[in-house]
Amino acid sequence: MYRFLLSRQWVILTLVSLLLIPTMIRLGFWQMHRYDERTARNQLVSDALGAKPVPVETLTTPGHTVTRGERYRSVSATGTFDTEHEVVVRRRVNADETVGFHVLTPFVLADGKVLLVNRGWIPADGPSQTVFPKIPAPPSGRVTVTGRLMPDETTSASGIKDLKGLPDRQIMLINSEQEARRLGAQVLGGYIAQTAPEPKGDSPELLGRPGNEDAALNYAYAIQWWLFSVGVPVGWVILVRRESRDRAQAAAQPTEEAEPATV
Repeated sequence: MYRFLLSRQWVILTLVSLLLIPTMIRLGFWQMHRYDERTARNQLVSDALGAKPVPVETLTTPGHTVTRGERYRSVSATGTFDTEHEVVVRRRVNADETVGFHVLTPFVLADGKVLLVNRGWIPADGPSQTVFPKIPAPPSGRVTVTGRLMPDETTSASGIKDLKGLPDRQIMLINSEQEARRLGAQVLGGYIAQTAPEPKGDSPELLGRPGNEDAALNYAYAIQWWLFSVGVPVGWVILVRRESRDRAQAAAQPTEEAEPATV
């Protein structure tokens, strides 16, 4: 009754089904692993954003690599903005996806070390990004700033090419090692995205809070793959029974023999 399963067509279909089941189960577990990773990252970000500000030099020093656990931690520092060595970071967008610049201003601490402060976004006010924009001045004199600690930007991590030969005072990546060489000073590892003091007038637009990754989507994908893995054998059984039924019906129909021709 089921000898048709030995046919070439059904052998291939059965083998494909047997391969699909463990593959789909494995994809489901991979999605659950991604769900766990994203959930853990979201929790790290939430904990960091909710923590009270600490002095920046308790988390980073010159040459320090900001870790995943330190990222987004709220830090504070007291010093003066060095607008003479201020630069802009090209091809950055704001919340409206408008292309402009980030303003990166060295912040000189009492001990002479430098903290890189991303003061926020400004539009490109020239015909192209080759023109240096007009930058609103930061507060003068000795001030205290607060911001989210961020790791150095690299091409491998961001996907942004570190182009050479840019116009004067324009950079592609915020990198403390590069800025230390440019400034000839001790620069704390990483940089901060300024959150206070609040902007006034035409000050740069502060960067928004980082959003959570959509971990629930990975959870849904995992359930979907596992449902598919259950559906494969169910579908195979349905096809087998349908094929068996069709063959039985075909065999039950009487075969009409051709009548001999009369002369």
